[in-house]
Amino acid sequence: MKKISRNIITVFAATAMLAAGGCTKRSDLFPEAPSKFTPGNTLTNPGAFRAALLNLNLSVRFEYFGDSAPMLTESIFTDAAVEGTTDKTTPAQDLNIRITPTANLNSDDFNKIGRYWQVWWQGVHDANVIISRINDVTWASEDDKNKVLAGAYFHRAYRYYRLVHEFGDVPLILKEETTVNTAFQSTQRMVILKKMKADLDFAVTKLVDNGNKGEPSKGAAAHLLTKINLALGLFDDAIASANIAINGPYALMTNRFGIVASDASKNVVWDLHRPENKSIASNTEALYVVIDREALEGATNLGSQVMRNCVPMWHNGTILTPGTLKPGISDKITEEFPLTLWYGRGIGRLRGTPYATKYIWTDNTDLRHAKGMWADMTDLVYNQPGLKTSDPAWYGKNLQQYTDANVNQRFLNGAKDTIRAWFGWPHYKVFIGSGKTAVDKWWSPPRGTNTDWYIFRLAETYLLRAEAYWWKGQTALAMADINKVRARAKAELLTDDSKVNIGTILDERQRELYWEEPRKTELTRIAFIFAQTGKAAYNGKTYQVGTFSTNNFFYDRIMEKNDFYKNPNVVTNSGNHYTISPYHVLWPIPQSEIDLNINGHINQNKGYAGSENNIPPLDKIVE
Repeated sequence: MKKISRNIITVFAATAMLAAGGCTKRSDLFPEAPSKFTPGNTLTNPGAFRAALLNLNLSVRFEYFGDSAPMLTESIFTDAAVEGTTDKTTPAQDLNIRITPTANLNSDDFNKIGRYWQVWWQGVHDANVIISRINDVTWASEDDKNKVLAGAYFHRAYRYYRLVHEFGDVPLILKEETTVNTAFQSTQRMVILKKMKADLDFAVTKLVDNGNKGEPSKGAAAHLLTKINLALGLFDDAIASANIAINGPYALMTNRFGIVASDASKNVVWDLHRPENKSIASNTEALYVVIDREALEGATNLGSQVMRNCVPMWHNGTILTPGTLKPGISDKITEEFPLTLWYGRGIGRLRGTPYATKYIWTDNTDLRHAKGMWADMTDLVYNQPGLKTSDPAWYGKNLQQYTDANVNQRFLNGAKDTIRAWFGWPHYKVFIGSGKTAVDKWWSPPRGTNTDWYIFRLAETYLLRAEAYWWKGQTALAMADINKVRARAKAELLTDDSKVNIGTILDERQRELYWEEPRKTELTRIAFIFAQTGKAAYNGKTYQVGTFSTNNFFYDRIMEKNDFYKNPNVVTNSGNHYTISPYHVLWPIPQSEIDLNINGHINQNKGYAGSENNIPPLDKIVE
């Protein structure tokens, strides 16, 4: 794949090589000489339009795949995780220092804020090409045309839903840009969302639920519409759109199914997250899945690398035996106890918080935290072969839980790297393999190879409807929807609806949607709703739109639950402290985008340098 532009101006200055399945190479400001693969040459029949639409599905996949996948950046601006890399100063840990409009915003060693900006705008452009040219060819029927148009509307709405909850007020672009445009204007987030709602209202009537896997379904459009209805404060509409998916041909998977259904040591939650099971016909829970197979166009030898990102870095010599303090773990796949094949070889980039890995797991019946499903460090064993002679009492024994009393002895040189090397994780979710051992076509030791991934799943639809009920004060109905998800996991059911609040829903989202939900996006959406409605949160506080950048539920929730950000004494080996501020509720617009937009005005989000130059954003759609 050729180089993709890094900015909105350049994205909209050149046409995408959509039907050819690739990307055009672009300079910073101007496209190269026109390629023969322009939309005018390629979008000449309905099949070409469908191919262009398929390309939009491929571009959703980027968020979950590769080393330091963008989902890591989404996750660390939340209550649930921080960046766990402890041996470098550059990762996004001290967010007050690292996250600025002129910082490096697109690097494995920094963050992927700029990557989100780049890919979302590319998707908006590509969707607009389809929408703008939909009448350029003869269709077999109006219905055939409208299905393609509905798919393009879905993809544009998906990108804009993410953009406005990551970056706030951004330009609203509704048609194909065929020349260089340096006159973009920021548009109010609510104006953008209202337009996306109108498009999705149409899409829901045209998309189908029995189409090809890997393409957005009617249920997926209804699910996205529910999120947008919530963001607009239209709670009755959110319930109605959620009902479209919930009452459709979908159902939570409650019985064993798929490739390892006969393995009595596992359960239905394990089945639900096997790579081979996510897109099969018998999986009635999947609303929208991205397909990633070795032979699929666009697949690379990067693989998902989800095990590398999400599993602790247990293999780097930090963990010693309690006896003679010998390095206790080997990552070789040939060991008698091949931990790398059993769990994957992680580097601890995504460090779950105690809230996410311990505090929310309050009962012993929940399948999502059952033995063999959830992994704790004490499930691993000391497997270094040399221990057979140097410390034989500990060879093959389970790792010993560290305590405040023994941590200095347990960790090499007193480094106490419990940030990166010692935490629990959802093995069932991140393990890429069907049986007992990991599978990886591209990497050894295995990091996580090609795999399909859920974008929208019916379990989340229930939690979205529960949220809509809660905003309306219908707590008994909210509790019933939460219990639908908990019942499938065999978790203890909630019985007192008076105790149900937005925190209850966020807790269940964390249990169910690890590495699926873009949690920063959802926390920001919820924070906006609190500010828009003035409804009191469970902390007793109310919020206002006018002070959103300095006082919001997003920040209060993180400081309540994330022990790393609220504890100033937590320091990485490289000397970084973990910090976050209320204005991080929105990310900075990359300064290069603002500087290149010389004939218009893109506002910077408050809290970042340059926001003093803001002007009122557009409050209506400008054709």
